[in-house]
Amino acid sequence: MSGHSKWSTIKRKKGANDAKRGKIFTKLARNITIAARQGGGDPETNFALRLVIDKAKAANMPKDNIERAIKRGTGELDDDEIIEEILYEAYGPGGVAMLIEVATDNRNRTLPEIKSTITKAGGNMASEGSVSWQFNQKGYITVPAEGVDYDELFLVAAEAGADDVVNDPETFEVYTPRESLQAVREALGEAGIEVDEARLDWVPTTNAEISESDAIKVLNLIEQVEDLDDTQAVYSNLNMTEELVAAFEAAGG
Repeated sequence: MSGHSKWSTIKRKKGANDAKRGKIFTKLARNITIAARQGGGDPETNFALRLVIDKAKAANMPKDNIERAIKRGTGELDDDEIIEEILYEAYGPGGVAMLIEVATDNRNRTLPEIKSTITKAGGNMASEGSVSWQFNQKGYITVPAEGVDYDELFLVAAEAGADDVVNDPETFEVYTPRESLQAVREALGEAGIEVDEARLDWVPTTNAEISESDAIKVLNLIEQVEDLDDTQAVYSNLNMTEELVAAFEAAGG
C-alpha cells in the first residue's frame, strides 16, 4: 500500500476507537455545517455536503446529528454558534512544510493550542502564503482494490477527468483536478465501482527528504495536531514511504 493510503488507513483504524468517536462526530458536524452554509442543505445539489455526509455515515454518525448540523448551516437552527474555516501554515521538525485545516467557533482558543503543540515538537508557525505555495489542492478518491480491474478503473477515471490512478494491491488512489472531483466520483459510481472516500486534499508539489528520526517526529506531531478538537486535517510535504510508516508503527506510533 502506498504511504499516503497506508497512513490514512492507520488514522481510520485509530479513529474507530469508541473513546474518540464523540470527537470525530464533533469534527464531522462542523464540516457539515460549513458545507451547508456555503452551498445549501440539499446534498443532491451541494456536492461538498454530500461528500461529508457520506463520510459521516461511514463513521456511523447518528442521522439526527447530521440533520442538526445541516440545519445549523442553513440557519434553520439558530444557536449563535459561528463556525469558521481557517488554514494555518507551519514548519515541523526537519523543515517539513505543513498545512492545517481547522473549523472553529473560537480562533482565540484554536491558534494557541496549535502553536503550542507545534512549538513543543520543534516546529514553528509560518506566515500566510509562505507554505501554501508548495501545495496544490486536488481531488483524492480511494477505491478498494479487491474485485476491481485497474485498467477499467483507469479508463473510467481518466475519461471523467482524473490526472492519475495509483495502482496498489489494497487501495487504488485516484487524483483529480479540484474541479473534476465530482465528475470523477459520479463516473465511478455509474460504472459500479465502489468509492471508499472522496475529498479535496492539499498535495505537495515536491516531497521533503529528511532523516528517519525527524520523519517519525513529524508523524507524531501530525497525530498530535490532528487530535486537537478543532483540527479537520493536516497535510505535509513529508515523503510518506511505506518504510517510514512501518518504522513509525514499529516505534509505537
